[in-house]
Amino acid sequence: MSEQIKGSFLVDTLVFTKRSIITIIRNPLIFIPNLIISLFFLFVYEGGLSGISELPAFEGANYLAFILPVSIVSAAIGGAGGAGQALVKDLENGYFSRLLLTPSSRLAIVLGPIIAGMLQLLIQTVLILVVAYFLGLEVAAGFGGVIVVLLLTLGWGLAFAGYSVGVALRTKNAQSAQAGTFVFFPLIFLSTTFVPYELIEAGWLKVAATINPTTYLFEAMRSVFIDGWEAWPLVRGFLVIALLCAITISFSAISASKAVNAD
Repeated sequence: MSEQIKGSFLVDTLVFTKRSIITIIRNPLIFIPNLIISLFFLFVYEGGLSGISELPAFEGANYLAFILPVSIVSAAIGGAGGAGQALVKDLENGYFSRLLLTPSSRLAIVLGPIIAGMLQLLIQTVLILVVAYFLGLEVAAGFGGVIVVLLLTLGWGLAFAGYSVGVALRTKNAQSAQAGTFVFFPLIFLSTTFVPYELIEAGWLKVAATINPTTYLFEAMRSVFIDGWEAWPLVRGFLVIALLCAITISFSAISASKAVNAD
């Protein structure tokens, strides 16, 4: 019986994920502006701030490799709203209520747009990496390092898509769901965004960077881009992502439960 339930859950999740992916493909404007903005910032940061890499604290590191994670993470935060937006549309047109009347798993209904949002971010990241490669990116850890970056991106996308879906279920409003993701943009700038931790002068900003989970994601990605294989930055990066995923997926599941009870 348990195997049957498990199989049904997997099938339901696959069906709702496929539906969400088709929705994204039919509405490319959902993610194209965010991709363009991320690439724009990459060009601006690389072109305008690359001279900073001559400082001793950079130890000769390529500034493109240092700033690239910022572009990837900003794409994750900007694109996370897509999962929530799709769910809000279903809520507003009454389709979500009809889904609740079916025997489909409630968690699968929520996971569909979350996984689709995660895959959307993965494609965006691949495109950003391709552009960075033509700009001269060299990955110290080789192709394996690129795979690690993609795995980190998948986890980050899963975490933010889970948050976006949770907010959408709570507010049932497109504007509120989108605004909820923008709250996390300060995380990018209250971190080691443009310079290493050692070059941050303001004490309060050092404290913010220390407790900011984005810092450890940056360090994990930069370690494979610049230093090669270093265990501790990667362990911290994956642990932070695992914690965030646990929190946001739980938040979306609880929000879905409340939406079911409300309906």
